[in-house]
Amino acid sequence: MVNSHDWFSVLKEEERVSRDMVKFGIISDTHVSDSFDDKKIDNFINVLKKYLSDVDVIIHAGDVNTEKFLARLKEIAPVHCVAGNMDEIKELPIDKFLEVEGQKIGIIHDIPINELDKYIEDNELNILITGHTHVPMIKGMEEKCMRLNPGSITYPKAPPKKPGFSEPEARPTIIILNIENGLASAYLIPLPFKKKEKK
Repeated sequence: MVNSHDWFSVLKEEERVSRDMVKFGIISDTHVSDSFDDKKIDNFINVLKKYLSDVDVIIHAGDVNTEKFLARLKEIAPVHCVAGNMDEIKELPIDKFLEVEGQKIGIIHDIPINELDKYIEDNELNILITGHTHVPMIKGMEEKCMRLNPGSITYPKAPPKKPGFSEPEARPTIIILNIENGLASAYLIPLPFKKKEKK
């Protein structure tokens, strides 16, 4: 397992000193393969630029699939990306750890539910970011670890139906994570893409 603790490599020294808040744009499971034409990729990037133009860092939780799309994401902001089960980029790490304002963030594409508590405890995480399910999630835990899954912008899946609520829709989504004065807040943003059926 490859670990990386290089959050501060994406910010200059003067930015680290003067910054009161760090803003992350979180995406996952883009699955942009070589079969996607340039026009479609341009559309994805243009929409993401609109919603991520003011973020400091993009976090991609795996299954970016190709170096081509990863390079395009870097046009928007510096990118931290981990390997997904369908990624073709060999140098991506399995997981990654960042620390900002006392908040330790872990990023991994997928982790079995029976290993979740141990992974959080062993790595002393305050925030865990995963992907894989294509289902968006923002969830707190008794261990005081926030769990985030941004879903997928290309092949979204709806979250489970809750009693008393209408049937949820599958929508392309990202998450914005703010860390300000040691406090973290996150919110989900639906994007104006049409749902693409998974083959």
